[in-house]
Amino acid sequence: MRLHKLCAVAAATLAVAGQALAQTHTDDSRVKALKVERTANNLFVTMQLDASDLKLGADAEIIYTPAITRDGKSLELPCVIVAGRNRHIQNLRHGKFAADATLSRTGKVIEYSAKAPYEAWMESARLTMAEELRGCGSQTVSTAVRNLAVIGFSPDRFAPEYVFITPEAELVKTREARGSAYIDFEVNKIDINPRYRRNPEELQKIRGTIDIIRNDGDTRIVAVTIEGFASPEGPYAENERLAKGRTEALRNYVRGLYTFDPSIMRSSWVAENWDGLRKYVADSDLADKNGILAVIDAENLEPDAREWKLKNAYPEQYRFLLDNVYPALRNSDYTVEYVVRSYTDIEEIKAVMKSAPQKLSLHEMYAVAQSLETGSDEYREVFEVAVRMYPDDPAANLNAANIALGRNELDRAAGYLTKAGDTPEAAYARGILAAKSGDYDRAARAFGDAATRGVKQAADAAAQLRESGLAK
Repeated sequence: MRLHKLCAVAAATLAVAGQALAQTHTDDSRVKALKVERTANNLFVTMQLDASDLKLGADAEIIYTPAITRDGKSLELPCVIVAGRNRHIQNLRHGKFAADATLSRTGKVIEYSAKAPYEAWMESARLTMAEELRGCGSQTVSTAVRNLAVIGFSPDRFAPEYVFITPEAELVKTREARGSAYIDFEVNKIDINPRYRRNPEELQKIRGTIDIIRNDGDTRIVAVTIEGFASPEGPYAENERLAKGRTEALRNYVRGLYTFDPSIMRSSWVAENWDGLRKYVADSDLADKNGILAVIDAENLEPDAREWKLKNAYPEQYRFLLDNVYPALRNSDYTVEYVVRSYTDIEEIKAVMKSAPQKLSLHEMYAVAQSLETGSDEYREVFEVAVRMYPDDPAANLNAANIALGRNELDRAAGYLTKAGDTPEAAYARGILAAKSGDYDRAARAFGDAATRGVKQAADAAAQLRESGLAK
């Protein structure tokens, strides 16, 4: 978000943030730290209103109303009401004023902040402040209008063109939905009882995931995979029998609910879920954690020997893991793989983006962006949705970085650029980030690299830095 500043700033900052031509003189001694800023869409006014030595009767009040004015046009900003003791109490209890008004007693320095939509006529306008003194019964005693500032903004001296990447189209849009279910089995049994303990809820999780995709006319299921896990306690051979049998039982149960082609249903199993156990221990604060991890990682030990050593070397921790962690290691992970049809109609893509953005490709989202006004809120939102849906995609991150750079959100831009890859366009964007961060030598090098690699906008950006005297 680019701010054009009305206050005095260092010359190096002016080249990036925008030079201010307005004067901040004021003939009102109560106004201090006055600052006017704007973005492409909004105007911001901040100041301190010093009422620390203001003398008012108990029933009197002064209403200060800042306004932007020019050639008969005027926009009033939220007012400040400074009141004596009795009037302040009445205002708090029964006052009729705008919700955004500021109420204060005398004897204070009031921090004022206001925001208004920026319009072209405000260029070279005046910031004024009306002052109305009211006495008993809210009768007007006197009025005055004071000039606070003349508003004038000059264009940026460094205004690079941003280069977006068109994502490649997906020939086949394949997606996955994943989850975990915890099916309860009777001791040493491999048969599924759909009504046993938590099974109704856990089985419904799998069915719910499948049904949502299956009932969507835009999608087609191509695979349902179930991977079953058993926990590490007990003999390995028995755990392998249980993991395999229970996984096959769940596969057959799910298959019996639908008319899928048999080839769609897939399954695998893990006899003992040591990986899950290791993750829990590594993330925990268990006593002797490193020793426990060493046993878990001991590849020279067979599973049964590993479990025996864990049980005997760390009996207290083993009992805790057995009671509190092992049950969660007996899970069934399921994956539903499906294909989504392509979309070509822009209005349809917009609707899908609001309801189910995961069904869209980056290319489809980019097509929507091209139909919108560059720089608009809707335009920006498309790229932000894209990077949320594809957080590790270089093109999505580069385009999101450009949006953030255009809004001077430099920290966000830097984060996106760490995942933007090493394309010439990414090098160019990193040059813009460096320039906006004040590292002009680094920016010049990045622009030179990008220009050599074919980004024609890089030469112009480098020239802007040279002409401003910020780079050689």
